[in-house]
Amino acid sequence: MNLTRSIGETQGPHFYAEMGELISNSGHERFAADMLHLVDKWVPIHLVDLSEWTLDELRDSVLDIKLLGSAGLKKELSVPQTLHPLNDHPLMREMLRMQDPLLIQMKAKANSAHPLGSSHQCNLVSRQGNRRCVISFYRPPTQRGFSLAELSFLKCLSDTLLPLMERHAQLLRQVPHTEAEPAHTLLEQSQLQREFYKRLALSDITLSAREQEVCLGLLTGGTVPQIAEKLSVKNSSIETYLKRAAAKLGVSGRHGLAKWMVGS
Repeated sequence: MNLTRSIGETQGPHFYAEMGELISNSGHERFAADMLHLVDKWVPIHLVDLSEWTLDELRDSVLDIKLLGSAGLKKELSVPQTLHPLNDHPLMREMLRMQDPLLIQMKAKANSAHPLGSSHQCNLVSRQGNRRCVISFYRPPTQRGFSLAELSFLKCLSDTLLPLMERHAQLLRQVPHTEAEPAHTLLEQSQLQREFYKRLALSDITLSAREQEVCLGLLTGGTVPQIAEKLSVKNSSIETYLKRAAAKLGVSGRHGLAKWMVGS
């Protein structure tokens, strides 16, 4: 398809109709599929992933990566079995000090140890405080990488797509936890989270989803008011969840939780 002609067509009624549908589906499961359908008409892509990163900018580290939607042909893209720590992720260096929206191109690498790193990627990134909203477009390594014209087109389109992505992420955060869980599946778990769940499994202890969130929030340095705000509950509720979790773990308070985590 002629990209120059396609860019002109984005001013037509069909483009605005599809953009309106994308806007109306913000916060819903169809959002990623609608974005794929919209973009693929002008820049061929096989997969789109929408994710929200939470960074600890003081320690130059990743606290969490959540998948907020995905659509496309995953089977055509290879995914390596070995995962490196989140802080070694190739996007990390670019996103830490960013102020303005970014377009980050990553060419396919045959021996990449990161998720979908062996595919061609174009990542659109925006910043809101310590959060980064990321739209990732992928092509299989058997096809050519993104051309300069395609990258330029996606950069222009990002002025519209990134604010919609931020709205999508905000709407998902406002949904009650039980409904938001499928859309907030972790793209990759941090090392601390993996160790936490491993310790639970070895101890044969079952915590509720809320109790797990509170424990992980405290273990990663969060305060009771911060966790309460994130979960949209009262401070007293956080204290209650902590007491319930501590009773099941056989510990006392936050310090006891930390000692349990390290096995002492």
